[in-house]
Amino acid sequence: MATATKSKSREKQQTKKRPVEEIRIGRVRAAIWENETENGTFYNVTLSRLYKDGNGWKDSSSFGRDDLPLVAKVCDQVHTWIFEQSAEKSEGNRQAEDRQPGDDAPY
Repeated sequence: MATATKSKSREKQQTKKRPVEEIRIGRVRAAIWENETENGTFYNVTLSRLYKDGNGWKDSSSFGRDDLPLVAKVCDQVHTWIFEQSAEKSEGNRQAEDRQPGDDAPY
């Protein structure tokens, strides 16, 4: 039984979804996650602060006072990125809907 649990855990790790975008300024990082639904694409964001623990790097979701300006800048860039994605998809859909037969004719 323990072997089955370990193999399921390993499968989950191998099929883990990656963020569609990561934005980082200094120690503050935002991961942008894409969610496809029946109603369209939605984005969620996770924020983390990187810190060094011994010889390795770890992350935390806790921010100090001096981290907050970087959090604000990263969030602004994330907001811009998400709106650009939405605009690109809207423009692509609009162009596809506006296309008429013969639109590619050279005259």
